[in-house]
Amino acid sequence: MQQIKPLTLRRNFSWTFIGNIVYAACQWGMLVVLAKLGSPEIVGQFTLGLAVTAPVVMLTNLQLRAIQATDAKHQYQFNDYLALRLLGTGLALAVIVGITFTAGYRPSTSLVILTIALSKAIESISDVFHGLLQQQERMDRIAISLMLRGPLSLLLLVIGFYLVGSVVGAAVGLTVAFALVLLGYDIRNGASMLKAAGEKLQPRWHLRTLAKLVWLALPMGFVMMLLSLNTNIPRYFIEQYLGERYLGVYAAISYLMVAGSLVVNALGQSASPRLAKYYAAGDRIAFQTLLLKLVGIAALLGMAGILVAVVAGRQILTLLYRPEYAQYTELFVWLMVAAGIGYISSFLGYGMTAARYFRIQMPLYALVTTTSAIACLWLIPTLGLAGAAVAAIAAEIVHASISLGVNIYALHRASTQKGTLDS
Repeated sequence: MQQIKPLTLRRNFSWTFIGNIVYAACQWGMLVVLAKLGSPEIVGQFTLGLAVTAPVVMLTNLQLRAIQATDAKHQYQFNDYLALRLLGTGLALAVIVGITFTAGYRPSTSLVILTIALSKAIESISDVFHGLLQQQERMDRIAISLMLRGPLSLLLLVIGFYLVGSVVGAAVGLTVAFALVLLGYDIRNGASMLKAAGEKLQPRWHLRTLAKLVWLALPMGFVMMLLSLNTNIPRYFIEQYLGERYLGVYAAISYLMVAGSLVVNALGQSASPRLAKYYAAGDRIAFQTLLLKLVGIAALLGMAGILVAVVAGRQILTLLYRPEYAQYTELFVWLMVAAGIGYISSFLGYGMTAARYFRIQMPLYALVTTTSAIACLWLIPTLGLAGAAVAAIAAEIVHASISLGVNIYALHRASTQKGTLDS
């Protein structure tokens, strides 16, 4: 593929941060709208739809965007990634339909889940085009897509909720917004990039190549599914033991953790191609230095979030949602502790992926998810929402500890291999 002039790391970070902050602010705005115009039960129903669909979509997406972005040697073409994403998206929709009709949800809840599944499928197609852009270190175009999708999603969600008077209308509005951005910007932008490189925008159905790509990416698909489960397991247990109302409260407060995640994801996505190039070139010092800087930023963000929750948590919850949420200030503090540890884990995860350590991540996140499930089963029935926060902290401690070990091993192995080659 013809190389398109990449942006600098600073410019990529700036674009990614702006795009992510606009998009995340609009996503958070959706919860605010549902909380202000509806009730915690309404928020809980919307959150349940996301919780049911996310793990399935994460599995079938196979983390192809990260694999594209770190494919420094261009082992696969964009058309291979596109073909596999189309197959995975179709499979995800089929699985979610099966889950919905066998789980015994109410008809209205089932309709919400299926509509959100369609929106996630559309988002998955956009994501594979974003992988193409990220590989070329052109995060500006991804940011523009996010800045289009976020406000449009919020606007159409509000219109849908107002017209229909239920979460179903909100989910339909979300789906329409995602489709408009995919058709109006992402596909056209991707096509123009491929045309400039002398390639066509079409999936390549080469079964042997797709099988090899699946074999490479499948561990990352399981990893992302487990990560999603780790996020959503507390929500399953809360819905089961405490009901949709408390699920809505937990979801609204836990979304405030996203503030730091904006910086983490922006930096991680911008730095991952650079980390991959350092590791592929055997530049151990450059890889280690950049990763340590990222982890230091994560620690500072985590401490800042905890301080804000302690000092102004009650006022923030009252202002952003309703006064009834302010009684859960302690939950807010504990969730920010979990978030701070999670920021560190995320950067260490970017390091593992950049070093192409895919398969080790599957047992790692299986252990993290198991820790979360056991802690939730033990703590939520007795401690309520506080138990969910403590379970999240326990899972993130396991996550960060093992991820650190894998990165240390990767650096040691890179150093050993370089020493062997030099001799």
